[in-house]
Amino acid sequence: MAIVNRGFVGRRDRDAGRLPPGQYRTFDFPVLSAEPTPTVGLEKWSLAVQSAQHRIHKWSWSQFQELPHEEIVTDIHCVTRWSKFETRWRGVSFDTILAALPWPAEPYVMAHCHGGYTTNLALTDLVGGRGWIADSYDGEPLPAEHGGPARLLVPHLYFWKSAKWVCRLRFMSSDTPGFWESNGYHMHGDPWSEQRYS
Repeated sequence: MAIVNRGFVGRRDRDAGRLPPGQYRTFDFPVLSAEPTPTVGLEKWSLAVQSAQHRIHKWSWSQFQELPHEEIVTDIHCVTRWSKFETRWRGVSFDTILAALPWPAEPYVMAHCHGGYTTNLALTDLVGGRGWIADSYDGEPLPAEHGGPARLLVPHLYFWKSAKWVCRLRFMSSDTPGFWESNGYHMHGDPWSEQRYS
């Protein structure tokens, strides 16, 4: 009798064209975190955006909910080699965030999160409908184990770039490594080029 692990879908060529090299498809949604899961009450949650000159623009949870939201259906890819197809999110696009700022953006962003996690991104990887601050998953409020109340969603990069529990986005004039990047992960993280490690 064959033993089949949960999430196994058979031959990889079934998903040809959607599965980046070195990845396998899962139907689960694994939970991986560098830090313990923080609990952030909505009454205390805020999203701060900081310019390279230390100017700050901030939204409370209620103010963030008033921003235009979008529905996103996308595949996601973790550096630990799992991929999940057609995940369903709701969030505010980075383009909307930028349009609300009273200053011009710098070319790089450091995402800061509750718990101390950070990750760096180029602005070009966030604009043009490529990045969101997501606050729901599969039609429900985003659970804490998956980054709730809100997380960064950048699905065209490995999922460590979609920082959980995001609370601050800091613009930078030059690229600086975040948590995993300082520990040997790639500065960009493109799954199709297998940019796992530097």
